[in-house]
Amino acid sequence: ILEKGLKVREYELRKNNFSDTGNFGFGIQEHIDLGIKYDPSIGIYGLDFYVVLGRPGFSIADKKRRTGCIGAKHRISKEEAMRWFQQKYDGIIL
Repeated sequence: ILEKGLKVREYELRKNNFSDTGNFGFGIQEHIDLGIKYDPSIGIYGLDFYVVLGRPGFSIADKKRRTGCIGAKHRISKEEAMRWFQQKYDGIIL
C-alpha cells in the first residue's frame, strides 16, 4: 500500500516530510487514487502515511524488562532516511 501511495505522489516528497529521527510521512487527498472503487455510501476520504525506519536492535528500547538505549551512531538520521528513500524507490526530494 505504501508503493501505491508513493505512486500517487509520483515518488516526490519534500524535505519537510522527513523528521530528524529518520521517519517520514505524507498524505493523499482521495482514496480512489489508490485504485479503490468509489462507494457512494462512504464518500471520498484522504489517507495519511507515516513510515518509521529502524535497524536491527531497535526493539531494546521498546521491551518491558531491562530496556536499553539506542546509541547515537546507531540511530537513523534525516539524511540517511532521505538517501534510503531515493535508493529504494528512485524518489525525488524537493
